[in-house]
Amino acid sequence: MSGNQYRSHKCCEINKQHVNKSIKLSGWVRKKRDHGTIIFIDLVDNSGSVQCIVQKSSPLFEKIDSLTLESVICVEGTVLERASETINKKITSGEIELEIYTIEVLTKAQELPFAIHQEDLNEELQLKYRFLYLRRQHMQETIKLRTQVIDLLRKYMKELNFQEIQTPILASSSPEGARDYLVPSRLHPGKFYALPQAPQQFKQILMASGIERYFQIAPCFRDEDSRADRLIGEFYQLDFEMAFASQEDVFEVLEHVLYNVFHTVRPEMKIEKKFPRIPYTQALSRYGSDKPDLRNPLELVNVLEDLDIDIEIPNIFKDMVNGGGKLLAISAPIENGTRGFFDELQKFMIHKGAAGLAYATYDGEKWSGPMNRMFSDEIKNAILKKGEEKDKASTRSSGKNHNTIFLIAHDKHNAYKLAGALRTHLGEILNLITNDEFAFCLITDFPMFEKTDDGKWDFMHNPFSMPQNMDAPTEEILSYQYDIVCNGYELSSGAVRNHKLELVEKVFNIVGDNCENLEERFPLYKAFKFGIPPHAGSAPGIDRIIMLLNKRIDNRELNVRDIVPFPLNQNGENLLMHAPSIVTQKHLNELGIKIVEPVGKGDKK
Repeated sequence: MSGNQYRSHKCCEINKQHVNKSIKLSGWVRKKRDHGTIIFIDLVDNSGSVQCIVQKSSPLFEKIDSLTLESVICVEGTVLERASETINKKITSGEIELEIYTIEVLTKAQELPFAIHQEDLNEELQLKYRFLYLRRQHMQETIKLRTQVIDLLRKYMKELNFQEIQTPILASSSPEGARDYLVPSRLHPGKFYALPQAPQQFKQILMASGIERYFQIAPCFRDEDSRADRLIGEFYQLDFEMAFASQEDVFEVLEHVLYNVFHTVRPEMKIEKKFPRIPYTQALSRYGSDKPDLRNPLELVNVLEDLDIDIEIPNIFKDMVNGGGKLLAISAPIENGTRGFFDELQKFMIHKGAAGLAYATYDGEKWSGPMNRMFSDEIKNAILKKGEEKDKASTRSSGKNHNTIFLIAHDKHNAYKLAGALRTHLGEILNLITNDEFAFCLITDFPMFEKTDDGKWDFMHNPFSMPQNMDAPTEEILSYQYDIVCNGYELSSGAVRNHKLELVEKVFNIVGDNCENLEERFPLYKAFKFGIPPHAGSAPGIDRIIMLLNKRIDNRELNVRDIVPFPLNQNGENLLMHAPSIVTQKHLNELGIKIVEPVGKGDKK
């Protein structure tokens, strides 16, 4: 490492082997402590930290004393062994310290807007001064993790003979999906490019081009609202497509790549090499969600279908259930079921959209609670027993006896949604979900179509997905569409593609699309006319993968924005770069654009 003007070592490299040796270090002054006769400095680079000392008798004392925090310095000194009672086992250099004999101040920092390790720092300051926030240890580790994950994804895809190909960023607007980000064309006034929501059409066109195995670390752009697990504006996918491939071929790629990445990064975590396949309808009926957290042993009980006894529906639920709704129950092991505990559950369910929450508890002799009089003891006992059986049959069984049942009645969609939310919440607050496992599953057999609010049919997912049973009634047509889920997070969707022109037109006709201008709206359609092989693919979200793999050191709840170096805030603003920003009138004139009051602001296209 000789020849470096500013340092000969990284902080993480210094240990007891260097005692009595002279070394050079550079970094930031993270902490400074004046103990009267000696000043301690924590010198930090992106590899770690080293404690440096200067005696009061040193001619450097005054210069060190005047240093501001986060100033960048280059020091030379002698490595000393610490006394046993002062060893810091939390850092790699904790057995030594550096006594400084020369110092060069490379840049002096102004007063900081916040301390680097300040607790409960609001997100506005985090993003406005992102370069300071990125200096935190957990952010440094997260950026290294991001590099490691992307390197591993590339490694395992190339092991399977996939070619990495970059597709265009300036593309055309798609009539499907979320809102596009539009880019005006100076050379073609009145026309716009669109940033790709995903490389969907390009990767299918590559299949028509004879590229049998494609992948890329693809940037995707969608003008949609932010969530804790979804970035606003832009995000990244491991986008891949395979020619002459079946659904199972895609699953084998996902299992190979994701298992190896997760196991390599977090070898201490449990993970199965084979991911269970769960049909969409089964996922709803068992877990109330198409992205179930399989670490949770609780499952739903369909009261009218799972129990082998006659059940008279209480009047309060008849209207909902007789109209095609569902009567769902969850049984759970609750040790301290106080009135306050159940009141908080009521508030949680009301917040989720329920009118309330019916429940009953069993103390070993008798039942009590608001749901007690709705059903006979025989029915309540049957619900309790069925839920407990499902728990104990789970490979992740809680091993506990159940004593409480909850009931939800609503239309089919909302019943599953509410029951799924309750199941997840109970798993969390009852500590039934272990944190030592990545539980993957593949959700399969999604419906091809779904009803819109105005009663019309629409595509549930990608319109170019292959249907399974086109001869069935519309509401029963399934597709070769699938999601991959881990610990309750959807990592990606994918599908076997519909490569047959006559079948493409048939599914478009079902949703009331007369197929006019299909080639203009979907350039992919043109490729179908000249021979395209059967193909299938998927696109796991890289940001969510990193979010799941990230190990937090400060006990804060993880947000997907925490694992991106420069994210937008919840309002779609980059506070560091002041984007979006106003552009000059000259620039607008060049593009032929006039700013007017937006019409239907917030509406989807």
